[in-house]
Amino acid sequence: MERLDKVLANMGAGSRKEVKALIRQGRVRVDGAVVSSGETKVDPEESRIEVDGAPVRYQRHVYLMMNKPLGVISASSDPKEKTVVDLVPERWRHWDLFPAGRLDKDTEGFVLLTDDGAFAHDILSPRKHIPKTYVAKVDIPLDERAVKAFASGMDIGAGQICQSAELILRETEGGQECVVVLKEGMYHQIKRMFGALGGKVLSLKRVRMGDLPLDESLAPGECRELTKEELARVQCRG
Repeated sequence: MERLDKVLANMGAGSRKEVKALIRQGRVRVDGAVVSSGETKVDPEESRIEVDGAPVRYQRHVYLMMNKPLGVISASSDPKEKTVVDLVPERWRHWDLFPAGRLDKDTEGFVLLTDDGAFAHDILSPRKHIPKTYVAKVDIPLDERAVKAFASGMDIGAGQICQSAELILRETEGGQECVVVLKEGMYHQIKRMFGALGGKVLSLKRVRMGDLPLDESLAPGECRELTKEELARVQCRG
């Protein structure tokens, strides 16, 4: 059982302050009866909750795909820097959102935002082996020796040995692209892996989490809600 005012706020009926005003004005009903206190305990999955006679759909958690732009940090809040949560449209702001996994300020692409801590822990746990796919450009040409080095695991300094990773090299009109598939997430791992080969990463973009690709129709800074089917694809181990 949860407090009615909290449930309504999570349903997007308004801020906590606005929800309390709705309740005081007698505009909220639970199972057909007008409720006068926000502290009233309700079962959000079983109780029929209405505001001004209209049923309010219950949603326990929210999951958003964002195309993170460059120059924005992966955090919920920051006193100086713009964060991914700052870019979220108002209709999702009442959720206590955080990024499930971080991208560096100079990295762009797929960031998953949610308020579901258990889900975030599940997809980020190294034991789950959820693959994350990135596209990088590096300042030196690479060949099959780099592919083998990635596949065998690498010493990336500071006493850290990373696990085997997949590296796919492909030639494009804009030059060589490096597709990297990781199943762990050490600090600056991709930059350090290429650095161990004598290269410097010029650009980096996450394009897939699990089996779900970034929606390329999302402009940088835009986001949308994920479906249940897409969530299942995020959790796919590949």
